[in-house]
Amino acid sequence: MLTEQDIDRIIQMAWEDRTPFEAIEAQFGLKEKEVIATMRNHMKRSSFEMWRKRMNGRSTKHQSLRTDEIDRFHCSRQRSISLNKVSKR
Repeated sequence: MLTEQDIDRIIQMAWEDRTPFEAIEAQFGLKEKEVIATMRNHMKRSSFEMWRKRMNGRSTKHQSLRTDEIDRFHCSRQRSISLNKVSKR
């Protein structure tokens, strides 16, 4: 059972370009399909569709597809999302 804070953190990690799905799985035990289902259930449809379009084919979201040059999960220029009230239903 995920808390509201856990769901918020999962959404934040899923939106981050450099956070691979494997990091979400290690922290919360959710596989990629479960993350997608969580995003679908807790976001507005338009926000979810925008996220899916953005993530489609992004190699940084999968650990095995990343280059060795990427050695961190969070971009230093990326803004923090807190409690993500805007994109939730």
